[in-house]
Amino acid sequence: MTYVKVHNQLYGNDDETSRIESGITQKMLFDDSHCKKIEAKIDEIKAAADKNVFKKHTVDRAPLRNKYFFGAGYTYGNQMAKKGPGQEKLYPKEGPDAVDDIPTWVHELLIKPLEKEKIVPKDWVNSAVINDYLPGGCIVSHIDPIHIFDRPIVSVSFLSDSALSFGCKFMFKPIRTTEPAYVLPLKRGCSTCISGYAADGITHCVRPQDVTARRAVVILRRVFPDAPRLNPDDISLTNTPLNLHRTPTWQLALERRRETEYRDDDRKHRRRTHGHDDRGDRDYGDSENHRKHRHSNDSSSYPRKRAASATPEREVIEKTSPAKKPKKNYRAGIK
Repeated sequence: MTYVKVHNQLYGNDDETSRIESGITQKMLFDDSHCKKIEAKIDEIKAAADKNVFKKHTVDRAPLRNKYFFGAGYTYGNQMAKKGPGQEKLYPKEGPDAVDDIPTWVHELLIKPLEKEKIVPKDWVNSAVINDYLPGGCIVSHIDPIHIFDRPIVSVSFLSDSALSFGCKFMFKPIRTTEPAYVLPLKRGCSTCISGYAADGITHCVRPQDVTARRAVVILRRVFPDAPRLNPDDISLTNTPLNLHRTPTWQLALERRRETEYRDDDRKHRRRTHGHDDRGDRDYGDSENHRKHRHSNDSSSYPRKRAASATPEREVIEKTSPAKKPKKNYRAGIK
């Protein structure tokens, strides 16, 4: 077994770099043959998720990244009814809203070797999360909830090499990040432990440019016994988890946008063809009140009628109707 201590000072200052590094320990834990055994099991997890084998909160899907929660799952990001650090909550331990138990192979192939190497105490791990990234996948800057998870945070990388970046800020449309304060290489088969300032004092993330091939990471943590959990009322307020048989949030947002655009286009079409008004779709038609509104000071609030919208029947009526008699000017005859 080889310990790895990475010194990367490309971006951060000396003081911050040393503070980050003081909370990081890495160790080459698994050789190629052991990695292949675990990677085959990860493929089995993916296949089982595709068949809807797991409970509804076990699988969390996002573009270019899938999450599989075992032992303990929690709300985060758009899944939270109340946003902000410290608002994350665990799903119930039992019942339909619980997540699946930690698979046996995770205990045998991952947790026991970590315990043997004294990286974690025996029976310390009670939560396992598998993040499966496609090329270009990422996870935004965050700090693992300190009211839910004990330290250190232990992870082991598989399938390909990547990097963990500290102190980045994400921007979107298009997605990009600021320069990190520190970049930590993540080698396949290498375990990484973060604690102290690296875990609690600065955010960490995986940038899209650091995932050049499919990559998986198994995150092993201990959940505090008194960590807050959701009750049934809380669960009804949270967003639907991103499961395979449920429509992903990003797709729902896209569909809502398309529906809004369709309604707007339909409203505009009806207004052009039938003289509808935006406010409540009231049909003013050719009424006297509508003509008065058109020529009032706030006429910009109402659509102007176009001559082209007149129907042929109306043109015929206008041509055949008798001309209006001019009003007599009685005042002119008074001397």
